[in-house]
Amino acid sequence: MQLTKHWAALLDDYTIDLAWSPDGALLAAASSAGPVSLFAAADGARRHLLPGHDNGTNCLAWAPAPSAQPAAPQAALVLATGGQDGAVKLWDATAGQHTATAKLGSAWVDHLAWRSVPNAQPATQNPPLLFAAAGRALTAIRADGSVAHTFKPAPKTITALAPQPAGGSVAVAYFGGVVLWDADDFVVQKEFPYANGIQSLVWSPDNKWLVSGNQDPSVHLWIPEQDIELHMSGYETKVRFLSFDQSSRWLATSGGRDACIWDCAGAGPEGREPAMLPHAAPVGAVAFQHQHGLLATAAQDGVVQLWSPERRSPLRATVKMPAAATKLAWSPDDRLLAIGSERGAVYVLKCEG
Repeated sequence: MQLTKHWAALLDDYTIDLAWSPDGALLAAASSAGPVSLFAAADGARRHLLPGHDNGTNCLAWAPAPSAQPAAPQAALVLATGGQDGAVKLWDATAGQHTATAKLGSAWVDHLAWRSVPNAQPATQNPPLLFAAAGRALTAIRADGSVAHTFKPAPKTITALAPQPAGGSVAVAYFGGVVLWDADDFVVQKEFPYANGIQSLVWSPDNKWLVSGNQDPSVHLWIPEQDIELHMSGYETKVRFLSFDQSSRWLATSGGRDACIWDCAGAGPEGREPAMLPHAAPVGAVAFQHQHGLLATAAQDGVVQLWSPERRSPLRATVKMPAAATKLAWSPDDRLLAIGSERGAVYVLKCEG
């Protein structure tokens, strides 16, 4: 297995977010200073430079790809951005044009998540809907920028969003717990108290597990359908990054100088020993491929490594970046790994072998 440099580009500030378009043709890279660059996957050419948000961009999210409609014209790629100006902006990424703005107030927009659309459902049955978190406020926004629903404020600042892969709900975390909101009717489905701060949330692809990475530091797991909870502690630092593999068996977590891999098969990981993937510096990001089994981990010393958890975690490849990674993002076909850095550099590596 080899990671080879495909291309590199430079932003004007810290790389605060990265995301591939649904078709894999574009990589969006947000600078903390505000601008958002859209790079061509093939050669790294900057197709568009979007102004983003004047006071700084915090997050970005691509709208899901619409279901195939042979008789319909090609739909535009829609990118949403959230910023320190309290606004969500929507962009036609194909044309590089701003299309709509939803002003949510004075609080920073820190989290964006589009409602998941199962492949079997046409877009007309389940139209794109964006959930945006700003302070304690959660808002559902349509693709045209209009507000579909304003939710009851959370008890504390919202710290993470995670749409259920099946599309039925969105999980919203804050200090003190997680609430599941129905993604269609906007009513509370369930609430899960947790007496500490929550840093991150992720669903397993099979919709069984909902997992939080916590400030205490620990990892907490729920099986919402069965009202079962599991808990794993002993981390060095708060757990800010989580990633499931496509089989829903392996859960990767940050939280120290080792990335942890938990086996979630059967009754789950509680009581099992995790596989420990060693780094010389604290792990800053973890990301499984979408369709295959490789895990990428990045540490604060700039080292990025590839692992195979299904083989009890043998190391497959290592590259040394000139600055600490802030984000990892696999392309939809798993061939390219994008890495954002603290110095504003964006690297795209090709996975071969």
